[in-house]
Amino acid sequence: MTPHPSPDASWTFSPGVIIALVCYLGVYVARWRQCRVEDEPHPPSVWRLLSFSAGILVIAIALLSPVDKLGEQVLAMHMVQHVLLLDVAPILLIVGFTKVLLRPITRRVHWLERRAGILAHPVFAAVLYAGGMLLWHVPVFYDAAAAHSGIHVLEHLTFSFVGFLYWWHLLSPIRSRMRLAGMSPIAYMLSTKVSVGFLGIALTFAPNALYGFYENAPQYWGLTAQSDQAVAGLIMALEQSIVMGVALVILFTAMLAESERREERAERYGTV
Repeated sequence: MTPHPSPDASWTFSPGVIIALVCYLGVYVARWRQCRVEDEPHPPSVWRLLSFSAGILVIAIALLSPVDKLGEQVLAMHMVQHVLLLDVAPILLIVGFTKVLLRPITRRVHWLERRAGILAHPVFAAVLYAGGMLLWHVPVFYDAAAAHSGIHVLEHLTFSFVGFLYWWHLLSPIRSRMRLAGMSPIAYMLSTKVSVGFLGIALTFAPNALYGFYENAPQYWGLTAQSDQAVAGLIMALEQSIVMGVALVILFTAMLAESERREERAERYGTV
């Protein structure tokens, strides 16, 4: 029996990525230390630093570790790379921010929101998030990204941008005039996670391999192009379901807490 070939699992030491990540972390740490002064009433906590650092680490895993090289050869590993850049890294990075940390750029963010108009609306972010995932999984675009490094970089930048913008509307510590409130965060989550989850299910149960790039590649780890695609779709569907489930629990908890606070304020000031 001929043994199945093993993919290249080497590290990708991209100087541009390394320099960028070191700079991001350096700027954050400098600002974090600056805000930890004694006269600051709301200094950022250590767990905020750990969250941001974990986000940087996740990006490094996606772009520098063997995940990157394996993603060029195995569709399932490419999907792991996608979800790291689309959801995991943006969540950890944004959770690492506080109002105090972002104070120097708060006015610029508000100015940008006013100038951006509909582009700064949560609906636009939701459409961009789902649309970006759907677009890049159209076979002609996916094969192009798998075959050409420049297009592959554009794909990564797209996922990072739409992921950060999407989660910013849910997790941003800066209060925006377009901030999601009430039941809108739940509708926001459901509209995107369900649609992207269905894409994962479609890939899992597709009767044929959709991507020619992998059909012509060796069967690494004994995976045919179709079985590799099915595993990739399952990874996408499960990740979307898990993230949506955790987020909905947190959102419901936050809604209940906010409702209780409103009732307490109403009782305190006799407005019930």
